[in-house]
Amino acid sequence: MTKKATPSPGAIKAWARLMRVSRQLMESAEEALKAAGLPPLAWYDVLHELAEAGEGGLRPFQLIERTLFAQYNISRLLARLEADGLVEKLPVADDGRGQTIRITTNGRETRRQMWAVYG
Repeated sequence: MTKKATPSPGAIKAWARLMRVSRQLMESAEEALKAAGLPPLAWYDVLHELAEAGEGGLRPFQLIERTLFAQYNISRLLARLEADGLVEKLPVADDGRGQTIRITTNGRETRRQMWAVYG
């Protein structure tokens, strides 16, 4: 068994500060998006990955690998994005139950608007 090093008090303090600043920045971004009438920040991550994937889109498991979402969260989020017309679900030819998710023109525009606030 290897002995784990104990972080120094300074390292612990720096980590705590980093986490606080991160939380404050995320809260600030969420507030700015809400004030602009835009969706939550989590939507941006999915729209970004789908835009980067191009016309081929991504399968849900690929989105899970590229984002910080759990399977049950991504399923609900994709349903919401589809209902809002930001993504479309397409069948996979060789997998009867599989779907490919692709960003729509409205999704690209929403992502652009979100970046103007978030970025």
